[in-house]
Amino acid sequence: MSQIDEKSPEHCAEKKVIKIKKHHKKLFYTFTTFFLSILLVMLLVWLVLHPTKPEFALKEADIYQLTLSGSHLLNSSIQITFLSNNPNQKVGIYYDEIQVYASYKGQQITLDSSVPPFYQEHKDTNLLSMVLVANSLPVDPSFGYELGHDQMAGKLVLNVKANGRLRWRVGTWVSGRYRFNVNCVTVLLFGSFAPAGPLTAKQGTQCSTTI
Repeated sequence: MSQIDEKSPEHCAEKKVIKIKKHHKKLFYTFTTFFLSILLVMLLVWLVLHPTKPEFALKEADIYQLTLSGSHLLNSSIQITFLSNNPNQKVGIYYDEIQVYASYKGQQITLDSSVPPFYQEHKDTNLLSMVLVANSLPVDPSFGYELGHDQMAGKLVLNVKANGRLRWRVGTWVSGRYRFNVNCVTVLLFGSFAPAGPLTAKQGTQCSTTI
């Protein structure tokens, strides 16, 4: 009489579960290897190209209005011209968001002005011009004193600041968003303009950029 090897239903179920687990592990290892390979390629591209942060310069600033209404409400109108430069050889830059405003003595003296999103090719330069304004903007009560003091000294130090988000582009690959901040310091001389004209700074001012 031949021996009959009869397997129980529990044994078959256990064998099937083992096969399914092995199949899932194989898919997991394959996906992980593929994902890590993509990350490695992206890292190598990043390290080889090593994107350099963009450069900004303030070409001109014209203050048409900077007056107080009441004791601490400011009305201002300032036209500025920015120069944006991408110094990278093979990396493009998407500027998704840029907010610009003017500051004096640590106080914001204009509302934020938005720059429309744009793409900058490698080794490309863009000229950005805008008017920064504020109507009845609350400022510190000492603002009038500080402004009068600087007028007597013959010069006014103005900060033009920008912040926003950018993305790097290498070929068809585009990075995530990075926040950046720009700070430009320019000196405007009170004696350099006619009484009825604007307070103007026409000298080029290199700005600091942090990412």
